[in-house]
This record gives sequence, C-alpha cells and structure tokens, in this order.
Amino acid sequence: MNIHEYQAKRLLRDFGAPVSDGRVVLKADEAKSIAGELDGPIWVVKAQIHAGGRGKGHFAEPEAGSGGGVRLTKSVDEAAAEARKMLGRTLITHQTGPVGKQVNRVYIEDGSGIETELYLALLVDRKTSRVAFVCSTEGGMDIEAVAAKTPEKILSFSIDPATGFSGFHGRRIAFALGLKGAQVKQCVKLTQTLYDLFLARDMSMLEINPLIVTDAGDLKCLDAKMGFDDNALYRQADILALRDETEEDPKELEASKFDLNYIALDGEIGCMVNGAGLAMATMDIIKLYGAEPANFLDVGGGATKEKVTEAFKIITSDPNVKGILVNIFGGIMRCDVIAEGVVAAVKEVGLKVPLVVRLEGTKVAEGKKIINESGLDVIAADDLGDAAQKIVKAVKG
Repeated sequence: MNIHEYQAKRLLRDFGAPVSDGRVVLKADEAKSIAGELDGPIWVVKAQIHAGGRGKGHFAEPEAGSGGGVRLTKSVDEAAAEARKMLGRTLITHQTGPVGKQVNRVYIEDGSGIETELYLALLVDRKTSRVAFVCSTEGGMDIEAVAAKTPEKILSFSIDPATGFSGFHGRRIAFALGLKGAQVKQCVKLTQTLYDLFLARDMSMLEINPLIVTDAGDLKCLDAKMGFDDNALYRQADILALRDETEEDPKELEASKFDLNYIALDGEIGCMVNGAGLAMATMDIIKLYGAEPANFLDVGGGATKEKVTEAFKIITSDPNVKGILVNIFGGIMRCDVIAEGVVAAVKEVGLKVPLVVRLEGTKVAEGKKIINESGLDVIAADDLGDAAQKIVKAVKG
C-alpha cells in the first residue's frame, strides 16, 4: 500500500525527521486560507498522486496552465491560484502512462533554499532478507537512471537485524554523500530515525528524493515516498486509514477484497492461473506467441469456487480483454474447484470473448468433465504451449 507525500511527511515529522511545514488542500475554495497559514516567502504547490515524475509531468487540460505538478509561487494568492488550477485536473507523468491520474489533493508547503540535492532510501533487500539503505549524491533524479548511467555513484548496504542500526552506518552514508561537520551528526540521527520508522510501520520502501542540504547547511527531507507491507496492515490500523482508494486500479482494489493477487497490465489476453511462478510463465509464453497479457492473476493454492468466480468477473470487467486463458496445475488447488468457479462465473456474467482452459493435476478428470458438460463454448488445451497458441490465434483471428 502506498500513501501520499503529505501523509508520508506527517509520519516523518511525528518521528522527528526534518521536513518543511505544509498543508493539504482538498477543496479549491479553501486554497487561499490554507496557503495563508504558511510563512513563505516561497510557497511550493504540489499535486498529490501516487506516481513519480510530477515536476516533469504535464496536465491534460489547458485550464491547469503550463508547468508540471510541482510549482513555485511567491505569494499566497499565487499559491492558491495554482492549487485551484491543479485540483480536479489530470496529471500525466512517465509513471502514470498516457491516461494520467486525477489530482484530488494538493499540498502547499514552505519553500526551502537548496544547496545540494541527495538521494536516500530504505527498502527490503530480498536477497539478504534484510533492510537495506541506498544512497547517492545524485538526488532529484530517478534512481533507475543513476543506476543505469553512473552506478558507481550509488552506495547500498544491508543492516544485520541481530545487531541493528549503529552510528557507523549513518557515518558511512554521510561520508558517501559528501557531508561534513555538523551535517554528519544530522545524518546519523536522521538515518537512525528512518530505520526506526521503517521497522515500526512495517514499510517495504521509504524514499527521500531529494534529501537536501539547505542554504543554512542543514539536512531536510524535501520529498518522501512510502510503501507498506500489505501483509502487516492488520497491525497498522492508523496506516491503513491513510489508504486512498481513488489512487488504485478499481480491478486491483476489488481483487484485494477477495485476497486475489491481481495486477492490471496493458495487453489483451486475460489470465487466470494458480501460483505466481506459473502465472509469470503464462505471461511469458503469451508474449512468445505474439500477444500481450492483460493482467497477472494468481488465485492461490487454496482458492474456493467463490474466489474463482470473482477472479473471472474481474478479468471480464477489463474492456481491453479480447480473450481469456485459464491455466491451472492442480497441486493443492483442485481442478474441479477451478472448473466449477469458471462455469459459475460464465453463467453469471456471460462469455463474450474466446476462452481457453488448460487443466492438469489434482482432480483433472473431474474438472474437464465439469467444463465439457457445462455447455460453454470453451477451447480445450493439452499443455501450456498449446493453450497459449490457441488463445493468441483466437484473439488475433
């Protein structure tokens, strides 16, 4: 789960990390009074969406004015005017794709004098199963671009959970970032704070980009992005309350209600598979035969008839889907349960696109019998390669 910048900064402030004073604007007519609560003399107006690249983005509507989703203003009236222009408009960045995201919240904060922009992040390193720090002197840029062009400018290391965070970790980061004097002590304190926050809130990612050295020589978190472990949200009720469902794909949101692992993609072939590895292999072979998957969907090893039915509904609700491939290898998951779910879903929502079903494993004979006796117009497949070729052929004509 992700949250907005202003929410992330509130968490940082609560833990004692240095951030600018700011206010969130939800209604256009409140923009002026809210901007007036800040001191200035520079007011920074930031569109709040769950996507990076806001400053370099652009709005789909000309009424939003020129410039991206981050604008510098020099008066309360100007800040309010820019906030009103952004609210309700569609911001397009390299991360949103051409569709963009509607801006329903704007954050206005005090401007900061910037001497240096740096990069600092914490994430879960899956190779070591530890929390890792990533830092670079190239702040304000996409870290992926830095990694591709100048990887030597990135320092990354993990923290041993047995010993935890120590001062030398913070100093190592400070020296890598070129900090000096009092800034080193500030860096040690900040990195300790971020590490504590990361663990306390069950985060999966915490990115400060940029972390700045102000013109007064102090460190400040100028921007913040946070992601949280969905599996730990049951014990983070206050974090869960920050969830903005308008920022999420409706299909992914619906899938989460039924504990389905679903990610929307841009292709035309909907996939229903059990097991993450098999789901990725299925997507790969669809691409191999000349088409694109419309989703990643793992129904899991213990899916019920009801879960399978909901999964099928979610797939068919995508207008881009021109065909569906059901690929099940029954281990814990039984093929007859999948078959019952598919039949129930088709009878409820109808079938307007080609459907290829490949079943193998536990209760496969029973599953195939259910499909064959259902009266549905289903294309049977013997193996994964056969299934992929048949669905691509059916979609491509």
